[in-house]
Amino acid sequence: MRLAAFGDIHGNLPALEAALDDIEGAGAVDLVWCLGDLAALGGQPQECIGRLLSLREELGEEKFKIIGGNTDRYLVTGERLPFSRPQEEADFAAYRSQVLSANAIYAWNLTQLNWEVYQFLSKIIGRELRHSVEGYGTVIAFHATPGDDEAMSLRPDSAEEEAADALLDRQGRLALCGHTHLAMDREVAGWRVINPGSVGLSFGNPGLAEWALLEWSEGALEVQLRAVPYDVEAALRQWEALGYPRLDWIRERLGV
Repeated sequence: MRLAAFGDIHGNLPALEAALDDIEGAGAVDLVWCLGDLAALGGQPQECIGRLLSLREELGEEKFKIIGGNTDRYLVTGERLPFSRPQEEADFAAYRSQVLSANAIYAWNLTQLNWEVYQFLSKIIGRELRHSVEGYGTVIAFHATPGDDEAMSLRPDSAEEEAADALLDRQGRLALCGHTHLAMDREVAGWRVINPGSVGLSFGNPGLAEWALLEWSEGALEVQLRAVPYDVEAALRQWEALGYPRLDWIRERLGV
């Protein structure tokens, strides 16, 4: 049994195409799971979701599963990630810049979406996935932690107790997550926890599109954390032509 897992695309279509090409080149898979944060922050949110929906239609909804993440929820509800409030006047300018940049980008992202895509996002937020692998056990997937699409408890450096608490009310053997934009493969309180990293906005490998290939054979699991290059500068030029509002903000986060 082979499963391809990826997420945190963030509206980065060239990165998504690079990841999907690498998935196809890796050979046939039985399941494809997308772990959320599909559209917001990058320059081609509508196009990314259209690509995913086309692929789901091609593969079938039983094979290709898509869940939403916190930034998908922001586009649906108008909510925003809370920023730390400045405690001194010297910190206010940086705080104001962060808030204004985020609001400008999310507002622009929303103008790029049509009603069909908005409805799709509204249906996938807050969802989780589950699958039983014969001879191995139960695999679950969620965006950040079970029941919370914003929590940061499952990081490569999170304390064992903090990570274990995040999984306390779920049963299974393997957990797949995204959200942190950091690829991870670690053991937590009887769980193996895999984060494939981020397709479109990797913090660990800026400029690379990350995903994970999981393969079971006779009950044993082998995991490949993969990262493939794409043309970041070409993506930025395209987004600038589309009217992306804060190219300086996204350029810094893409590591260029």
